[in-house]
Amino acid sequence: MANTFSQIYLQFVFAVQNRQSLIAKQHKEELHKYITALVQHRKAKMLAVNCMPDHIHLFVGFKPTILIYDFVKEIKVENEFINSKDWVRGKFSWQEGYGVFSYSQSHVDNVVNYVLNQEAHHQKKTFKQEYLGLLKKFELEYDERYVFDFFE
Repeated sequence: MANTFSQIYLQFVFAVQNRQSLIAKQHKEELHKYITALVQHRKAKMLAVNCMPDHIHLFVGFKPTILIYDFVKEIKVENEFINSKDWVRGKFSWQEGYGVFSYSQSHVDNVVNYVLNQEAHHQKKTFKQEYLGLLKKFELEYDERYVFDFFE
């Protein structure tokens, strides 16, 4: 039987609804473990994850049998975990939309370091600057009206 071989590395970025700072530092590790389990359950490999108070970065080794839209939708609808923990007042949810960016194998170490060092990175750049920078770096056309709701 013939095998299928693939090498797909994707960075996902999505934001907390209304860009609220709802992901507290003391909950990051538990949330990282939970999201890693969600990723692995979908037969993908978590390479790096980092939750900032108002957004998240996932860097994943991806399988060609998984639809990107379905993958993100399934990760983002798993809000019951956060809501069951009473980490936030009201109801936690992710903002609509996301960014997904592909990388070659030669970039894996750099992207892992980038994701894991988000705290230091955001001492120099806001999330908006970072995200719009990614869109420009990857030469993606966008209308700023339809990018995440950024509240300065």
